Amino acid sequence: MAITTLEAREQTLKTHTRYLGRHILAEFFECDPNVLNNPKLVEKYMVEAALECGATIVNKCFHLFAPHGVSGVVIISESHLAIHTWPELGYAAVDLFTCGESCNPKIAYDFLKKCFNSKDTSYTQLNRGILDDKNLNVEHTPFYISAQL
Repeated sequence: MAITTLEAREQTLKTHTRYLGRHILAEFFECDPNVLNNPKLVEKYMVEAALECGATIVNKCFHLFAPHGVSGVVIISESHLAIHTWPELGYAAVDLFTCGESCNPKIAYDFLKKCFNSKDTSYTQLNRGILDDKNLNVEHTPFYISAQL
């Protein structure tokens, strides 16, 4: 059976271990609504998550919406951690993007899961900026999904 172009591309991406960044898209379900609606706590936990994963914090900004919900971002030298919460649903959508090898976004994910008292979670990790091993150019392709739970 002949290998399709898509299958060949997938095999190439699996063998490329060099990339510019790891991007985790996380969903936290059945969280403590009192935590998710408290901008000071959400900010504290996001900052602590950045530090836990080894990131260098540059700046941060958080906002409480009316009647409820918090959005915020922690800008790090390695990229960013961002969040939006729906406390009335016990849900938080979190974006953890780190470049380089100095910090691991999965550590931030595990930390936030505990802080939000989340009873269920899911995440997808994307490897972004796939590098061509031969000439060290960034390949003209979307990301590679390296983990999904």
